[in-house]
Amino acid sequence: MISEAKGEIEKDRKVLIIRRIHVVYQLKLKPEQRDTAQKVHGFHADFCPVARSIKGSIEVSTELKMEDL
Repeated sequence: MISEAKGEIEKDRKVLIIRRIHVVYQLKLKPEQRDTAQKVHGFHADFCPVARSIKGSIEVSTELKMEDL
């Protein structure tokens, strides 16, 4: 798996603040694993320490790209 994160920063009263983070996950997997990967992608942020820590203060979005092995 490869992941790439991009943050969007805005100025708030002369202070730079991270407002949004978008993460793209790139998976290489067998075709029969696709359904499981999509299902897990739907709830994985609920079990991610980073996502849970910043929830409510920074908007986090994710995207899943899959490629067959």
